[in-house]
Amino acid sequence: MPAKRSKPQNTPKSPGTKKRKSTAKKAPTRRKQASTPTAKKPREARKSTKKGSRKTSPPKRRIWSLLWKLGLVLGLLALIGVMYLDAVITNHFEGKRWSIPAKVYARPLELYDGMPLTEAQLAFELSLLNYRHVYDTPVPGTFSTAGRGYEIVSRGFDFWEGAEPSQRVSFSLRGGRVSGLDGGGQSSGIVRLEPPLIGGIYPAHNEDRVLVKLDQVPQQLLQALLAVEDRDFFEHFGLSFKGIARAFFTNIASGEVRQGGSTLTQQLVKNFYLSSERSLTRKGIEAVMAVLLDFHYEKTEILEAYLNEVYLGQAGKRAIHGVGLGSLYYFGVPLRELSTEQIALMVGVIKGPSWYDPRRNPERALERRNQVLQIMLQQGVLDQRAYDQVINKPLGVIKKPLYEDARYPAFLDLMKRQLRKDYRDEDLRSEGLRIFTTLDPWAQESLEQAAQQQVRNLQSGYGKSLENLEVAGIFTSSNTGEVVSVIGGTAVRYEGFNRALDAYRPIGSLAKPSVYLAALERGYHLGSLLQDEPLEHVLPNGNVWSPQNFEKESHGEVPMVVALAQSYNQATAHLALEIGIDKVVSVMERLGLQDKPLPEVPALSLGAVSLSPFEVTQMYQTIATEGFATPLRTIRSVLTAEGAPLQRYEFEVEQRFTSADIYLLTYAMQETVRNGTGKSTKNWLSPNLELAGKTGTSDDQRDSWFAGFSGNYLGVVWLGIDDNKPTPLTGAVGALPVWANTMAALPQTALQVPQPENVEWVWVDPVRQARTSAHCDNALYLPLRQDTVPEEKVSCNTGGRVLNWFKRLIR
Repeated sequence: MPAKRSKPQNTPKSPGTKKRKSTAKKAPTRRKQASTPTAKKPREARKSTKKGSRKTSPPKRRIWSLLWKLGLVLGLLALIGVMYLDAVITNHFEGKRWSIPAKVYARPLELYDGMPLTEAQLAFELSLLNYRHVYDTPVPGTFSTAGRGYEIVSRGFDFWEGAEPSQRVSFSLRGGRVSGLDGGGQSSGIVRLEPPLIGGIYPAHNEDRVLVKLDQVPQQLLQALLAVEDRDFFEHFGLSFKGIARAFFTNIASGEVRQGGSTLTQQLVKNFYLSSERSLTRKGIEAVMAVLLDFHYEKTEILEAYLNEVYLGQAGKRAIHGVGLGSLYYFGVPLRELSTEQIALMVGVIKGPSWYDPRRNPERALERRNQVLQIMLQQGVLDQRAYDQVINKPLGVIKKPLYEDARYPAFLDLMKRQLRKDYRDEDLRSEGLRIFTTLDPWAQESLEQAAQQQVRNLQSGYGKSLENLEVAGIFTSSNTGEVVSVIGGTAVRYEGFNRALDAYRPIGSLAKPSVYLAALERGYHLGSLLQDEPLEHVLPNGNVWSPQNFEKESHGEVPMVVALAQSYNQATAHLALEIGIDKVVSVMERLGLQDKPLPEVPALSLGAVSLSPFEVTQMYQTIATEGFATPLRTIRSVLTAEGAPLQRYEFEVEQRFTSADIYLLTYAMQETVRNGTGKSTKNWLSPNLELAGKTGTSDDQRDSWFAGFSGNYLGVVWLGIDDNKPTPLTGAVGALPVWANTMAALPQTALQVPQPENVEWVWVDPVRQARTSAHCDNALYLPLRQDTVPEEKVSCNTGGRVLNWFKRLIR
């Protein structure tokens, strides 16, 4: 078979076959010809062409490859960027969106039948809450009057005990008291108005807001906001090309920028996530984030976040965010009480809170508000009748914000110090806690006015010697230790040095009650005779201590009650040395200075120790509460941002003195006000109040003090100069009028200390140290502890003068 296959190859070929064979043979010939000189140029050209092809084609492919890879990388980076932005969106939006400052409230005004309440105080309290006087039927947040009758409709509030609804209460004011209270069927007989908001504890960026839920926002406000800012909000996907086009043509037609193209979602992204930088890059990021936000969350969630985030103005250092706080800041009412024209103004302010600030630029703000009202009319939010009713109304903005940060700086300073014992600073600045305090706004206002007026009077009377005079004071509830008012200087709104807490000054004669209380504990009684004579006491270092009376006179033997009432230094010094300075130190520590190192020296008995007004108040609080140590407190309760109870600060007491000894000391301090160094209180206050008090004057009259209490208030006031210069002021001339004017402005209860069983009233002859009769000379009618009543009783045949000790010694 192989031989047969090879044979036909040698046979003659057909013409076609020969042609193919011939063609194959000619190819080498052409290659040979191409190698001749005449064929050189075409060959070089061909080579050149092929060489050029090799140089051009591969780079093009590499460029396209590079571009493709670059696009892939950029796409990957864009995807990573979008994923990052997506994570930022979800983490922030689903996590803790805002650092909410703690809100601080004063005590609520509680109304009950027979309550002491003046028209001036009621007007002040209602003004503080921004209750509006109306002439028709009151609604929440308003009141009406008819003669002496009042009808008030409260707003309702979430208290510690739970939510209280709005209540209608009616009553009359007769003789400075609430009469005929009708509290809408309240079984307790007490109606509370909501507590005034007095401040906050702010995060580092000083943003302030009151969170609201969407269902708490008036429907008209939502409609107005969408009509003005984003009418396609519920249709677009975060971006609105229709809105951009509409804004463009509207602005062109009006010749000014009247509309913006950003959606509410974009505005939220810009305020919530991005800086204020203006660039195309940032605008692009904003658009991407808006789409992502719209993709992940419901429109209602986005709208609620916007309502709480939107910037509405600046209150000093505080940035006002959200419609909840904006309503309080501009109009002094909660959202639900906003009127149509107020809603229009707040929506209008969003465009430029500084430019349209209604307090600084009322005309500009009015024009903007009317623009919003026109849009509301055009979009069907208002009908023509409603529009006509409101277009000519005033702005309705309150003159000052409902509360100011620096309105009560000294009180808030004290409150923060006490609060930080239980809470981290970070939590106070970010968790939105609701702190209910003991501040009584009327007591605070009364103290501020009394202090500033006294400083002006003294500076006017004494001239340059008192040009730098300062004042500090603290008032409390004498029964509970709740701090109702604090001032830390003459500039009562200044947040700087708080003299009520941090000015440590010699207390002078305010130390003397401690000496007399120590003596009473050791068997002395108010009729015990003391030596008001010069003395010279040699100190351990060899120096001689020789105190003198303020008027540089001695009075011989005087009863203990007179020595305290007249504040005799020599008699007090003799007594302190007799009983021992260590006993005086013990009493001062038990009165409230347990954490204060006290110098165990004789001069301590006359006030040679520097204390702050707060520390002095703590000492006198123990006396006012009948020997029970009661820590001064500024906080009643703390709630979470949602209104859930968190902590309650209960009333704490610890008995440190017997009721009998405190009863006797209180009587001696009442004699100080009736007949002693504090007798000028009768110029302001009724003697029937049976007040107790003590004046204090340090060496060279550098410090003027007064401490005293009634049946319901205790107050301590200090006046002096920061650099410790001498003044012409005694305790009675400087501090006492501030105390008395403050007390006169407050509803007072007479001081009626229950008489202990082991105390009895007896006529005593201090000279003979014996019981006597009322008509006898030198007789004093005094309360004595039964175990100290003299056994001997003497008679007399002469007519006596019951108060001759005071009449003879008082000048």
